Amino acid sequence: MSLTQIFIFAALGLAAGRFYKVVNRGWLLFVASLLAVFWLQPASLVRNLAFLLPAASLGQAALVWALTLPREYRPSREDGWAAGVLGGSLLLVSATRYLEPLSGLLPARPPQFELAAIAVAILAVFGFLAYKLGRGRGLALNAALLAILGLLVILKSEPLATVTSAWLRTLAGQDPALASSFDFGWLGFSYIAFRLAHALRNRAAGRLPQVSLRDFVTYIVFFPALTAGPIDRIERFQPQLHTEFHLGSEQLLAAGRRLVAGFFMKFVLADALAFFSLNAANAWQVESTGWAWLLLLAFSFRIFFDFAGYTHIAIGLGLLFGVLLPENFDRPYLKANLTAFWNSWHISLALWFRAYYFNPVTRWLRSRRVQVWLIIFVGQLSTMALLGLWHGITWNFLTWGLWHGLGLFVHNQWAQFSKARSLVIDAKFAQPLGVLATFAYVSLGWVWFALPAPQDAGRVFTILFGMQ
Repeated sequence: MSLTQIFIFAALGLAAGRFYKVVNRGWLLFVASLLAVFWLQPASLVRNLAFLLPAASLGQAALVWALTLPREYRPSREDGWAAGVLGGSLLLVSATRYLEPLSGLLPARPPQFELAAIAVAILAVFGFLAYKLGRGRGLALNAALLAILGLLVILKSEPLATVTSAWLRTLAGQDPALASSFDFGWLGFSYIAFRLAHALRNRAAGRLPQVSLRDFVTYIVFFPALTAGPIDRIERFQPQLHTEFHLGSEQLLAAGRRLVAGFFMKFVLADALAFFSLNAANAWQVESTGWAWLLLLAFSFRIFFDFAGYTHIAIGLGLLFGVLLPENFDRPYLKANLTAFWNSWHISLALWFRAYYFNPVTRWLRSRRVQVWLIIFVGQLSTMALLGLWHGITWNFLTWGLWHGLGLFVHNQWAQFSKARSLVIDAKFAQPLGVLATFAYVSLGWVWFALPAPQDAGRVFTILFGMQ
């Protein structure tokens, strides 16, 4: 989100907060989120893709809702209205093509109205089939989950994204030779996919609460958390849409504090540090160990202030609309070990991987009577490897994930060793040394995260440790 977009969302929250007695908050958030998906989507050089990708986000949300309904559920009148508003939003966005002042608000000129009408018709047909044939069926739920994860793999893999872009360019009558992975910038899909997967897995386990189409789509594409999270759970999010809310001075002050903190972190600190933090260009310009560590430290704080700043902004905007999003950062650089760091860094993402991958895998390994140390090793290493690949299917993100997985395993084994032998270190020394060691280990890991080429990372490590 840009500063302008954040200010407009905040102004909407301030204006709407005074009129919730006459304006239904649930419908306001639903409509605002539908339109925000199109408004926030970045432009693409592939014709009509800036419209089709947001439409696909909304379509997936509607289809997954239909698939996760209980077998005995019958759509209500509110569901019918929500379906009409969802389809109408696609037609409305397309209609702005003929109104230049409005179409200028979007990243690219909307497609012809006929294309939007076809998209709505296709969505209606698939939604009807999902409701009639796939609702609550394990095979349909698993197929939807695999399709969503498959899309995520395509987006995170540069070769696959490029091939997909070439295919889309061919369909649009454009030159496929100009295809690039950057053409396929699907706003927020990394977070949308995990929310959809959460709903599908919880439905399969019988833990998904019954929600309306309006509330489900709002949960999936809630605009404050669309671009950078956090990843909320539907059972936590949905009840907040139905509680009485008035934007009073206390709520306004809490939201203001979050927004100011987020602005300062993201647009002052993170953006300033970006000028001299470690990157592929200056990795080959630095010559001294001192400057190499300075660039690395700048990157360490830049990435924290960037992510944490966006989280504060998301929480602040949510508070203006009566929705408290989960915390995502809790002073991670002040933690005394790597386990505590990951309990306080990108918390919602770490919890998602723990709930839907680490716990099931370790339970399965225990049932096979695998040795405890091996269970922990496989579980932590594979979990962190997948978490790294979630950022991008590249060697550097995989190495970054393995770096943290190995560190978590070593810390776990050391903690077990110390406990078994009753080793006690004076807290006056243990706490600061632990914080320093953890921060150093995490910072060294950012080398893999920041530099896409192996030779870049190798050169920086040799300079950091004075070997060049």
